[in-house]
Amino acid sequence: MTSQAAGKKSKASANHKPSCEEIRLRAYEIYLERSGLPGNELDDWLQAERELQGPAPQEGELADQIYRRT
Repeated sequence: MTSQAAGKKSKASANHKPSCEEIRLRAYEIYLERSGLPGNELDDWLQAERELQGPAPQEGELADQIYRRT
C-alpha cells in the first residue's frame, strides 16, 4: 500500500461512525471483561462508543480543522 493510500485509509477510519452492531459487540466484550456482572449496561455501551469513535478533538483542534477547509 502506498503512503497516499494509507493516508486516505486512516482519514476514513478517523471519520468512521461506528454502527449500533459494532457498539453492541464492543459493549458485550466489555461486559465479559467485567466477569459478566449485571448492572453496568449503560456504562458498557457508553465506554464502547467512546472507544470506537476515537478521541474527541482537543481544544482548538476543531477550529483549526474548520479554518483549513475554507
